[in-house]
Amino acid sequence: MLIERTPRASNPAARGDRRHPAAAWAVLVACVLLLTGTALCWGFARRPWGLAQLYFLVDFTDCAVYGSVAWLILLRRAHPVAWLLALTGVGGGVAALGAQYADLLRVHPGLPEIDWLASARHWGWAPGMLSLIVVLPWLVREGRLPVGPRVAVTVGVAVVGSFELFQLTWPGPGGTGSGAPLPIPSAAWAALTERAQPVLAALVAVLGLVAAAGALLRRRVAPAVERVGLGWLAVGTALLAVSFAPVALPPDWGVLVSPWLPPVAMLAAQAFFPAAVLAVVLRQRLWGIEIAVRRTLVWFLLTFLLVAAYVVGVTTVDALLPASRAVPGVLVTAVVAAAVQPGRWWVQRRVDRLIHGAAAEPLGVVRGVGDRINASEDPADVLHGVAQALTDLLRLGACGIEVDGPEPCTAHCASPGPVGEPLVLPLRRGEREVGRLTAWARAGERLDGRTRSALVDLLPLVSSAASLAAASRALVASRARLAEARDSERRKLRRDLHDGLGPALAGIALGLQAARNLIGADPAGAGPLLDRLRDETDQRVEQVRDLARGLLPPVLGERGLAAALHELARRYDGSGLAVLVEAAPSPLPEPVATAVYGIVAEAVRNAQRHSGAATCRVVVDRGADGLVVRVSDPGRGIAAGTPAGVGMLSMRERAEGVGGVCEIGAGERGGTTVTVRVPADRLPPYDEERPAVPGPTAVIVGAVRR
Repeated sequence: MLIERTPRASNPAARGDRRHPAAAWAVLVACVLLLTGTALCWGFARRPWGLAQLYFLVDFTDCAVYGSVAWLILLRRAHPVAWLLALTGVGGGVAALGAQYADLLRVHPGLPEIDWLASARHWGWAPGMLSLIVVLPWLVREGRLPVGPRVAVTVGVAVVGSFELFQLTWPGPGGTGSGAPLPIPSAAWAALTERAQPVLAALVAVLGLVAAAGALLRRRVAPAVERVGLGWLAVGTALLAVSFAPVALPPDWGVLVSPWLPPVAMLAAQAFFPAAVLAVVLRQRLWGIEIAVRRTLVWFLLTFLLVAAYVVGVTTVDALLPASRAVPGVLVTAVVAAAVQPGRWWVQRRVDRLIHGAAAEPLGVVRGVGDRINASEDPADVLHGVAQALTDLLRLGACGIEVDGPEPCTAHCASPGPVGEPLVLPLRRGEREVGRLTAWARAGERLDGRTRSALVDLLPLVSSAASLAAASRALVASRARLAEARDSERRKLRRDLHDGLGPALAGIALGLQAARNLIGADPAGAGPLLDRLRDETDQRVEQVRDLARGLLPPVLGERGLAAALHELARRYDGSGLAVLVEAAPSPLPEPVATAVYGIVAEAVRNAQRHSGAATCRVVVDRGADGLVVRVSDPGRGIAAGTPAGVGMLSMRERAEGVGGVCEIGAGERGGTTVTVRVPADRLPPYDEERPAVPGPTAVIVGAVRR
């Protein structure tokens, strides 16, 4: 089940991700009006198709494409790139409308002459289109610009501004008039403009290629999350730069370059540039339009590639087989038809990779997560590696993994900047929930369907990694507790030997020395002293036996757990605590019997020392589900908030050491109950004919049966 939580900050401005919906709709409306006016002028002018109309098509396409892209971005975030795209769209629309209105004036000279509009085809497109080439590629990034890109942007703005200045103020050849909106009537200025514009055009081409190289360099050195779309951005920038290069060539070199190259290259760049900008700037902010973007881009690219392949193929085969005109067309048509499905698959994969990043290839994400797990030398770092891999590969704002259990652990990894809406997914092993995976989108984003599906597909892998990390932490903690319990038992044994048995033996030695001195001087007085020393020695021998039985009673290995518990109960006779044992003989593995005996001995010792009760009941129940041992007393119980001492930790560690659990709590009628459960898979097969709970013949030691 998917659980979505309320975003931590619902105000976009508070997250540093402001939007401008009013500006977005203003750009869209302006572009729609410009496109409509251009289409009407073109329809009424009915000019023949030629090279000038191809440039008009470039401006018309810029208005439609970049106006739409600017509208999408401004609706979702305020990024400097959006304003450049809006300038390109509106400027392209003004240039296209100006070109068609100038053609319309030739057909209908009675229309009013609007000089600034008729000349817009020369200056309207320049600020936006040139900025796409030399400025925008440096701005398609997050955060503050480094020094190098800032210098490149400054130089690019200066070049674009100078080019536009000459376009607006050009007075025509020799200053005779050009229709520019702000002409400077000077022959010297006209000569300067004619000399400077080719130089500026060459600078635009060079700076565009430098910007494309910068995008490729960023794609190589940037983190994986920042690489998406940079390759396509570099291709689009290079195409635009190359398309603008012929403008800088001298007039007598025009025969070396086809006049159709610049507009065709500009149109071809639209297959890469807008989609790359959308993917890089919006990332996952496509909210409901990713399907339309993917399908449109796949259709456009596939059509472009197939048409190009057909034209190139027919031209090549026709040159090789000039005798027949039917063979080239049929042959190339068959080849192109056969390449449609593989081509679509090839294009689809790259478009998905462009828009969705690693989420488009779940196996790649699985491989990346597996590599992070494999690279974590310390099992405790596994969770952090998985969270880091999911954040990087799926372009998340943050990722957190929480694991429940006796040793809970968490891991959290966040990308720079604020985060948006979270998605919480449960981690399960079988039917048991072991934790949660929380994924946050980036600020202003939502997790798209592809990313959600990738996260759901990765849940089993993440659950296994979480269980591994939790088990590792539990093992480390268990080892630490075992070491502490072992050291505590050793300290207790040392204390008993040093403070009890040691001084007693020293006293016996002194008594023997005194008895030796009395034998010669007062033989009658030496007898009572030797009797007292014999009694003291007998007591210390019994103390040593008690210590040995406390560690591991011989009867446990010889006759089993039930007999050892009965012997334990007999040792408390006369202590003020009656121990009642209900246990039928049952074969148990030595580790299980030893652990259970140690837990019962510790529980009875605690009851005798701290409960104040007169009785303590020990019940051993062996069934098909495993072994259950309960030690209960009706005493004062354990006060709330009492920290677990060495004895309690020792009991839990003994139970965990044989795969069981030890629970310590209040009894049904007050007092304290210690319950030990050992699963059946740690025990020999259960014999149903043997009663699990002793019947009337069960031996109860230390009290009369009730």
